[in-house]
Amino acid sequence: MGRYDALKLENQLCFPLYACAREVIKKYTPLLKDLDLTYTQYIAMMVLWEKKSVSVKELGRLLFLDSGTLTPVLKSLEAKGLVHRSRSTEDERVLIVQLTENGAALKENAVCVPEKLGSCIPLEADEAKELYRLLYKLLGNDK
Repeated sequence: MGRYDALKLENQLCFPLYACAREVIKKYTPLLKDLDLTYTQYIAMMVLWEKKSVSVKELGRLLFLDSGTLTPVLKSLEAKGLVHRSRSTEDERVLIVQLTENGAALKENAVCVPEKLGSCIPLEADEAKELYRLLYKLLGNDK
């Protein structure tokens, strides 16, 4: 192996991960257009559909997003009437995000998105499960 082989794009694990992530998100775009959501808004809503209420800090941890990325996403979701942000009554330093009625109702329109996306991904079920496991292993959160 030559001195500079490590710098070749074809030898980088990060590049196919990056490229695949971009391609998958691109496949989400037309599916999310009908919901009037970006991909980042969609994953935030997925957490809220499950938990109903969560701190911004916990939401960021679950989504692997910092507050600088998450704040504009939450402001946009609040402007659309899908979430409400408020200070915790126990600790005013903690910002809580809660699902609104409109946000909860949007779940019904979104329920078909994972299946539609799954039909666009050329992996068998066992391959997808293994990829999922490996990706979470890379994130340091073995599943």
